[in-house]
Amino acid sequence: MSENNLKAVIEALLFASDKPLSLERMRNALDNMDAAQIRGILEELKSDYEKSERGVRITEIAGGFQIITAPAFAPFLKKLYKDRHTDKLSKPALETLAIIAYKQPVTKLEVESLRSVNVDGVFYSLMDKGLIRVAGRKKAPGRPKVYGTTAQFLEYFGLKSLEELPKIENFKTALSEKEAPDGPKEPAQAN
Repeated sequence: MSENNLKAVIEALLFASDKPLSLERMRNALDNMDAAQIRGILEELKSDYEKSERGVRITEIAGGFQIITAPAFAPFLKKLYKDRHTDKLSKPALETLAIIAYKQPVTKLEVESLRSVNVDGVFYSLMDKGLIRVAGRKKAPGRPKVYGTTAQFLEYFGLKSLEELPKIENFKTALSEKEAPDGPKEPAQAN
């Protein structure tokens, strides 16, 4: 098979897949072709799309590759899908998910102690959406379940891996800047 045909085959595999496609799955579809060769073709395709300023790109997400729309065209897609219902995560769900993402594997009790509220409903919702999963059991009395994020979590947030999560230090800096943009505030004078 010529290299152009291989490009077309890999492009078709990516287009047909509704989830990020791992190199291993591509290898299986391509009769165990060398993973390095597949990665090289993927890089060529990525470059081709970017050079020709196409409306789509190939990106590496959640341990696989996927065809996505080019970020520059987001305003047009928003107009196209303005009436489309999307499941947004509530603030409590985002807070809980952030704790799990940064501290995993973590028990439900540990999350509850950090949030100071019961998280049963939030955990159920996040598990139902496929964003968290039971990752094992803690070696502690009662052997409580520990939770972690899923590949669906990486897809939802467009991350290759957990290493791409923003560093907690960046949040601390941003919060301190937000709280005191002009330095410390003077206490109000009592009359």
